[in-house]
Amino acid sequence: MVRPKNNSKKKQKSSVDFKKIKRKIGRKLPPPKNTTDTTVKSKAIIIPEQTVASDKAGLAVSSKGLTLKELLQQTSHHNAKVRKDALNGIKDLVLKFPSELQSHKVAIIEKLRERIGDDDKSVRETLYQLLKTVVFQRLKDIPGPIISLLMAYVFNAMTHLAMDIRLMAFKFFDLIVQHYPSSFYLYAEKVLHNYEEILRNSQIYFQDNSKLKLALTGLVRCLSLLMSDKRKVDTSCDQGATLHAFEQEASKVHTGNHSTIKKIEELLPTLVLCFMEFAPSVRAMPVAEVHSFDCMLHTLDCINLAVRVCTLGQEEAEHDGAFFSQTGPHYVPGVNIHTIILLLKKLFEIFPLNPVHKTTDKDECRYVALNIGITEIFLYLNELVQFPMVLVEKFLQFMQNFLLEQIYNNKRSNKAVFEKHFSSLIPFMPKIISKVDFSWKPHLLEAFTKAFQGCKPESALTLTCLSAMEEMLLPKQMQDPWILESSPELLDYQLAWVRELSKLLLQLGDKHPLTSKAVLHLQHRLGQCIRVNSPLAHEYDNMQLPLKKIYCSCTDEGKPMYGPFIKLTRDCQELAVCCLYYFSSLDSLLLKSVAFCCLSPDLDPYMLFRIVEVVHSAYKAGHVQISDHISFLITLLARFKVITGEVSSISNRGTYKALVNAACSCFSQMGDGYLVLEILKKTTFSLLVPFQVPSYMHLQLPLDNMRSILRLMVLLSPEPKRFLEESIGILSYSLTGYLIGVASFLANKKSAGNSHGLQIFQYYMQPAVILLHRSKRLTSLVLELLGSSMLESNSSSLPERGIQSSLQQLSRIHAVASFIKFIYEDVKLHQSLYSCRILIKRILQIILKFQVSNEGTLNLEDKHKLQCAFDQLKTQTDTLHKWDATDFQGLPEVR
Repeated sequence: MVRPKNNSKKKQKSSVDFKKIKRKIGRKLPPPKNTTDTTVKSKAIIIPEQTVASDKAGLAVSSKGLTLKELLQQTSHHNAKVRKDALNGIKDLVLKFPSELQSHKVAIIEKLRERIGDDDKSVRETLYQLLKTVVFQRLKDIPGPIISLLMAYVFNAMTHLAMDIRLMAFKFFDLIVQHYPSSFYLYAEKVLHNYEEILRNSQIYFQDNSKLKLALTGLVRCLSLLMSDKRKVDTSCDQGATLHAFEQEASKVHTGNHSTIKKIEELLPTLVLCFMEFAPSVRAMPVAEVHSFDCMLHTLDCINLAVRVCTLGQEEAEHDGAFFSQTGPHYVPGVNIHTIILLLKKLFEIFPLNPVHKTTDKDECRYVALNIGITEIFLYLNELVQFPMVLVEKFLQFMQNFLLEQIYNNKRSNKAVFEKHFSSLIPFMPKIISKVDFSWKPHLLEAFTKAFQGCKPESALTLTCLSAMEEMLLPKQMQDPWILESSPELLDYQLAWVRELSKLLLQLGDKHPLTSKAVLHLQHRLGQCIRVNSPLAHEYDNMQLPLKKIYCSCTDEGKPMYGPFIKLTRDCQELAVCCLYYFSSLDSLLLKSVAFCCLSPDLDPYMLFRIVEVVHSAYKAGHVQISDHISFLITLLARFKVITGEVSSISNRGTYKALVNAACSCFSQMGDGYLVLEILKKTTFSLLVPFQVPSYMHLQLPLDNMRSILRLMVLLSPEPKRFLEESIGILSYSLTGYLIGVASFLANKKSAGNSHGLQIFQYYMQPAVILLHRSKRLTSLVLELLGSSMLESNSSSLPERGIQSSLQQLSRIHAVASFIKFIYEDVKLHQSLYSCRILIKRILQIILKFQVSNEGTLNLEDKHKLQCAFDQLKTQTDTLHKWDATDFQGLPEVR
């Protein structure tokens, strides 16, 4: 029997649809069974060389391996950091590869200009530094069209809605103008309009005044360009670079352009309003805000320049024939000086600016700077129009206190501020003195004089004072006698200024040639223009005594101490020498100092001859006495140290020969030669003749100097017999020593035996032979002294000294023999030699006696030379004895 099936289990299983799985807490659930696994596994593919790297082989890349093309593309990236890194990469690449900038300058600038109006501040600053330190510094020839495209992006940024970008655009514009000034002239009106727009936005005065200061700095630069050069492109910044594409067009835009002047005058009220809005808040601040003060100072600079440009435009239009009447056809719009004064009325009313609260020394200096700026504007306008005296006195009082340094609490700490602003007020002093009431003149002149005396000699303030003094001493309009000469009280200040010039030169020395040149220029102008016998002329002459130290002074031992004149520049030396001409009576001590200065080996030969020329011109004008002039020239001829070039590689013999020619030319223009020689006796003969007669073998002067003195005697003796007979005794001793010296000098030279040595001998003997031509008696005395020089005996018992004396006597014998041989060859001297044949025979006897007495002490060579000299002289003597007086009848008589 079949067992029935149990269906209970089936029923139980079918009743459960989903199996319930129990999970433990904290365990991660397994993924579903129908989940698709998306993980992908792969192996790295290694190849020997990257394709990108191979493409960059040989290209210039930055430190990050990017080429210039890639960096330029990244400058337009949407990420600001990438753009900034790209700009830094361009800077890095250009510094490493400078040729890349030159080759791709157009592409670089066209891409960089897009970042001028970048939304990110750091990107703009990076671009500014890149242009300033790299691009504009290295590119000097950017084409004009590229600059124009660059300016287009700058102007777009100037009108940007974001104030930060607008202000930064003015900074970019200022940078472009610094390196390419021509760019401003093309866009002057548009730029000035944009400046006006930015200044009208008063919200930036106190929020972004640091950036406003940068914009005002650019405006100062632009207005300065209009002032400095209206028609020519200033190439001082770019070292000769010009914008060839629009150079001609830029030269047409200048201050004479009426529309530009009108735009500047429209800008002027905005500048005044900007300053007036700053003033109350700044004065009320308990602690000064530096950027606000700087903005006010730059605003005053802009106002000052704008006023000058407008008034200069008016003068230019008047020069061109335009009349400033608002009805005429030549009316120039925007150039009305009275309108300008009305605009500045409020500015003058708040002067002087003083703080409400107690300030520190630095804040005090800032207020002084503001008041100086307002004063400068007022003084400039005061030269064009007449202001009320009450207003004028307010500014004059401030100027007097400023010059006397009475507006500072702490003078020492504010000395630098005083020096900074001093030069801006002093140029107005001459016209102020000429216009103000007599009661103000002494006070202002006293303040000016004390300020000048307090200036350091090497400072720029001294130059400013010298320029003002020149205008007050020597006004440009010489037809109007200047006011200072009419009053003795005011004349004292003029005399004090002249008195300071020589002191100032000594203080300057040779370390500050620019200031020294200014002092010498003023001294030279005074000498040219002052009236003869006036108080100023007498004070000018009194400058000579302190000026001696400028040239040369002597120590107690007589050693020269050269002054700064030797080391001054050529133009300064020229001015100093020219000033010597204008002294009414050149002092002998100053002339002596100048003469010693001429003897310095460091003096330029050109300046030596220039001094001789000026001194001689002063003599011809009656400013130098004849005795002083002769002493000056003789000092140069006698004490000039000639360097032959044998010891030193440098020879100045050519300079000395030219000096002798110049001196002889001066002597020949002095008049009667005999009278000049009479004056020369006191100085010349003391140089030629030794104090003791036996020492005539030793010259008082070197050969070149002796020759120049003898040549001078030959030149100045038109009546030689009269002169020689009076001075023949003294002249014979000096001539004998000179002849022995010439022969000894030639004997020591290597070239003594050749033609060159003969030329040298003839050169030195020429003036001596001319003197012998003119006097038989002089020839006789010289031959007698030559014979006596050969008789020098030695009383010493020491054998060494005896041998030395013999050698010296032998040297003199050779010298005498050479001289007689030389003059024997001169036909003109044969008559004199015939009359002196007994003396020549005596010389032969002396030689023979010396030859016998020194037979054992002379070597073979000396014996041979001595015998040759004896034989030659004997032959010449025998010839003279054979002659008869009738042999000289055809020869000219020797006087």
